[in-house]
Amino acid sequence: MKLYSNEIVFRGHPDKVCDQISDAILDECLKQDKNSRCGIEVAGGKGKIFITGEITSLANINVEKIAKRVLSDVGYSTDYEIIDNIGKQSPDIALGTNDEVNGAGDNGMMFGYACDDTEQMLPIAMVILQALSKEYDKLRKRDNRFLSDGKAQITGLYDENMKLEYIKTFTICYQNTEEDREATDNLIKNLCRDIAATYNIKIKEFLINPTGKFKIGGFEGDAGLTGRKIVVDQYQSFANVGGGAFSGKDPTKVDRSGAYKAREIAKVYLQKYNLIWCEVQLSYAIGIEQPLAIYIDSDMGSIIPTPELYEECKLKNIIKDLDLKHKCYEETARFGHFQ
Repeated sequence: MKLYSNEIVFRGHPDKVCDQISDAILDECLKQDKNSRCGIEVAGGKGKIFITGEITSLANINVEKIAKRVLSDVGYSTDYEIIDNIGKQSPDIALGTNDEVNGAGDNGMMFGYACDDTEQMLPIAMVILQALSKEYDKLRKRDNRFLSDGKAQITGLYDENMKLEYIKTFTICYQNTEEDREATDNLIKNLCRDIAATYNIKIKEFLINPTGKFKIGGFEGDAGLTGRKIVVDQYQSFANVGGGAFSGKDPTKVDRSGAYKAREIAKVYLQKYNLIWCEVQLSYAIGIEQPLAIYIDSDMGSIIPTPELYEECKLKNIIKDLDLKHKCYEETARFGHFQ
């Protein structure tokens, strides 16, 4: 038996807001021009939102309008100064990703993971936190005592097969008006209990805003940055994580498309071989079409990839098979890329 922890940040956490702005801009570029090349970074804090990175696209977009719409959606003020510092993609990178070459948009390694804990093929504790994040977003929209920022963490007791026995400590930090805290805390606790009960999981104890107060949050209490929550965005520490962030990147960036494909492979192999868990690593070199390597590990040991799988994992095939030019990326940035 062992204790193990995982965490999530709510949609209104400053880092997540930056992710959503990056992906909302990406979505608008792809909506107007499916061949847009984007690497969009956002930093926010203290009344300013700084948008930088690269866009090469036929799309005509207004980044200030998009940013303010996202701020409004997450419950933030739209009075922030929006600084547009967008440039164009480096022509050196474009040499390796054009339609003739179809090479990967960067070097890197990506991981995909699946397990038999839930219908989503994800760990129970991860699914519980994703559900809490979604329900909290609904709660703050209907009850103005709850504000946008927040995060949650589960410390669970696991057996030797890494199956969750119960939640020892459920830690929730949620921004609020500090009005009637006992009542709002109880609402949060009951919400957590209801979600956990759907998986027959008991909660032993709660830690709610352990400092005692969480009224100042968002960009007033903290800065935000695109891509700073890569562990939350992937498997919340239950699996290895690749080195690259997702948000703001078009599908030619294998940080994103490769990770999405690795997850799909892990799901397929989990079912095909009746596995308990499966983890896949892909690796690429910038400008090269085929992956450098595919490594598949599982509770039954390693699995040798077929030549056909290497063909599947060419960038152009990933983009086509997963329809990555027609995906709503902003939605993935809100509550989790893998659900």
